[in-house]
Amino acid sequence: MKNLKNKLYASKKTILLALFLVSISSFTFAQSATGFGIKGGLNYNANGDYFESIGSNAKHPDRNVGYHIGLFGKIGNQIYFKPELVYTSTKSDYDNDSFKMQKLDAPLLVGIKVLGPVSVFAGPSFQYILDSDFNGIAINDVKNDFTVGLNFGIGLNINKLGIDLRYERGFSDNEATFIGNNGIGTSRLDTRPDQLILSLSLLL
Repeated sequence: MKNLKNKLYASKKTILLALFLVSISSFTFAQSATGFGIKGGLNYNANGDYFESIGSNAKHPDRNVGYHIGLFGKIGNQIYFKPELVYTSTKSDYDNDSFKMQKLDAPLLVGIKVLGPVSVFAGPSFQYILDSDFNGIAINDVKNDFTVGLNFGIGLNINKLGIDLRYERGFSDNEATFIGNNGIGTSRLDTRPDQLILSLSLLL
């Protein structure tokens, strides 16, 4: 009887060990999945300084919440490449004035796992301005519609769901110029993004 109990106990241990290994391997497979997916989230954004006219003091922006939605791909496991194509809408407030911008972002990120499902990543972000307006007036004279910025952040991926927090900053100076509110002189506004981005993603 004692031998039978020992055999049953050993069998239970073997089964539990097997289940544990299967669960770990399934988790690892989910984390290493290569494919594409969808993503979306919030942007806590501020653009650069606003000069109402030549010689005027700079107005610093108040941060505002925008949003983004898009697609991404993922190639690799421990070290991975993650290209994205994202539509972004942001807003910055300057006292009683508001600057709104819609753009396409194409980050090209390289990431590395640092602890289980946690990874860090960084890479350039190519940006194309689709539309911008200041207090409801369209701004057509933006120096460069196409600019380059930097993304870096930290992500957590469990199964096919992911969440990441990143910082984005525009590299090069990119001003918009337009007639000031008083109708006299030219106003200048730095359109470079300076934002925190919180994203949820789903690998399909």
